[in-house]
Amino acid sequence: MKNKAIELVIQESEIGAGTRGSSLGPSALKLASLNLEIDFFKQYPSRIVRNQNDALFAEDTFPYTKYIDSISVVYSAHCKEVSSVLLNQRFPLVVSADHASAAATIAGIVKAFPDKRLGVVWIDAHADLHSPYTTPSGNVHGMPLACALGLDNLDRQINEPDPRGVEHWEAMKALGGKSPSFKTTDLRFVGVRDTEEPENHFMSKYEIPNYTVDQLRNAGPKKIAGELLDSLGDCDILYISFDVDSMDPDVVSYGTGTPVKNGLLPDEARDLIHELVKDSRLVCFEVVEVNPLLDNKCNKMAEETLKILDSTAKIITS
Repeated sequence: MKNKAIELVIQESEIGAGTRGSSLGPSALKLASLNLEIDFFKQYPSRIVRNQNDALFAEDTFPYTKYIDSISVVYSAHCKEVSSVLLNQRFPLVVSADHASAAATIAGIVKAFPDKRLGVVWIDAHADLHSPYTTPSGNVHGMPLACALGLDNLDRQINEPDPRGVEHWEAMKALGGKSPSFKTTDLRFVGVRDTEEPENHFMSKYEIPNYTVDQLRNAGPKKIAGELLDSLGDCDILYISFDVDSMDPDVVSYGTGTPVKNGLLPDEARDLIHELVKDSRLVCFEVVEVNPLLDNKCNKMAEETLKILDSTAKIITS
């Protein structure tokens, strides 16, 4: 997509997360834009996906797929919005609360481009490859890639999820019109460093590459981006998911739901993303998991993230 015209898709759902506060992430980014005098949110049209966060006040009856009945409603709406932006020949820059949204973003891309081969770059401290059958927490923000890949990792099953939850799960897998939405061969991780054994098994079984923080630091963002994009050379279109917990919380802040030490420096994340988004195959970029309630440095995570977003958007539209 050349000469991309950005449209923001803002998603404030946090029912996929285990900690509260990520629903305030988009607002924290807006406050950062005011404090830093960066007119990011004025530059681009936006649409807001209706959330179901009131479900948090009701009893949840899905222990291995928490709030999945409400999440499935959010997924459907989110998928439609992303697909609509793409079909209108615009570029969806998605600003989401928790990372559960990513499977719906991918579904929306596939719905708009059903005949295109999709490559996914996942910049995150976590692999998010759990399913209802392997999750230790039941939090759906740890499952978006398993959902999009249509794989339950039954080799490592430890749970017997409720059949009603499984019904929602199966529907979510096929939300974009097909399951899987993309192939394991077309997934690349960057910065993943906090995984459980079922996820390690999944990554090993399907030989999914993970470019570590040390590899990126030693080789440099430009080289890693080049290698990564070359390895996805058979893909027609690309999607990048940027979870802010990929960055080092001791350097940035702990303003994210599941911070993990020894992450990317903000400049490293920025430089990597800048190289990746130059690829003409890119059709969508998403940022997730800013949580101002957990920020120990007065909205520092949102401020650093906004700087990356703003500079990235300028490259996308150039």
